[in-house]
Amino acid sequence: MTSHRTADALSQTDSAAGRALESEFEHSPVPASHRKSLLTVSAVWFGFPMILTNAVPGGLVVAMLGFWQGLAAIVVANLIMFVYVSLLSYRAGQTGKSFALQATETFGTAGYAIASGFLATVVIGWFAFNTGATGAALDHAFGWNEKLVALVAGILFIAVTYLGIRALSVLGAIAAPLFIIAVVVAITVASHSHDFGQITRYRGVGGSAMTFGVAVTAIMATFADSGTMTADFTRWSRNGKEAVPATATAFPVASLVAQLSGGLLVAAGAVASPETAGGDFTPILTGPGNPILNALVVVFVVVNLGSVCTHCLYNGALGWSHLLRSKMRLLTLVLGGIGVVVALLGAWSYFVNWLAFLGVIVPPLGAVLIADQILLAKRLPRAARAQVPSDGFPCLDDRRSRCALRA
Repeated sequence: MTSHRTADALSQTDSAAGRALESEFEHSPVPASHRKSLLTVSAVWFGFPMILTNAVPGGLVVAMLGFWQGLAAIVVANLIMFVYVSLLSYRAGQTGKSFALQATETFGTAGYAIASGFLATVVIGWFAFNTGATGAALDHAFGWNEKLVALVAGILFIAVTYLGIRALSVLGAIAAPLFIIAVVVAITVASHSHDFGQITRYRGVGGSAMTFGVAVTAIMATFADSGTMTADFTRWSRNGKEAVPATATAFPVASLVAQLSGGLLVAAGAVASPETAGGDFTPILTGPGNPILNALVVVFVVVNLGSVCTHCLYNGALGWSHLLRSKMRLLTLVLGGIGVVVALLGAWSYFVNWLAFLGVIVPPLGAVLIADQILLAKRLPRAARAQVPSDGFPCLDDRRSRCALRA
């Protein structure tokens, strides 16, 4: 009798937890009843690219090309990203399908596993990198224990991701305004010792081998992976038309704000060694005898890098949960734990260039999805389209009875 009561109690606890946490629809399209408002979906995307690690490449490009060429490269890259990500988002808003479900339709069983597994792993690499960077940034600024900070921050990032898409929208709504506050303060502080009226005449550090095309590619590579996986976020839109403006808040708006902020501070001469530090402006905000600014730096670093970490972990957990036919929240704990371990081992500092390189080869995957599901969507008659089962997994020969023609 006691064992039955215990089992019933556990069952009731699980049910209560299930009601508290909304389903993330790992294996099926998000139904219309669970779609979010434009404001909510925009908050998810808006707070993602407006981050410190996006200001860094913006400053780097300006340092290498000079102000005007660097500015042009940033604008061109963001316009390309807007078109690219908006097309993928439009399809996601139409269907409610995640990147993994979209990839299943286009690449088939084996192809989808390669494409989705590859991208889901790359973004976990970025989670580990930015978790380690959180510890390194606060260690550099205040001499705090780098590993301890990375551990605490990593646990916090995992917890936020575990809560799901709603938590990401709340974090994004906080992270973006906080970034703007930090940039305004940095510009104000820097203006006391640097002439911002000279920025348009900035010619760069000189001797750069970076071309305009390389600069555009470098800017795009920073978000090519998560941009390709945009469906994981914009599938929550009420329709395709709302998914596009939600995307626009990220590309070009939020991304431009972050990258131009780094570029402006570099052009004003406010960043030391911009050819390596890029647009990292946190040193401007730190200094002895200013506890208010120091507190701002701590909150800014944790929230800002936490935004990119949680979004990347969400992408990775959602992708791998579908591959393994598991749950997003379980994979959040597993993959998040792996990422934190990588961060604590310090391995994150060795693969940032590798991750950036992988970002360069990602867009062709999205281009195939766009061509297959948007540009060539009507090339086949309805009866000839591929089949998928009701549970969202690829249709296998031994499961034909459970398959239905794709709508």
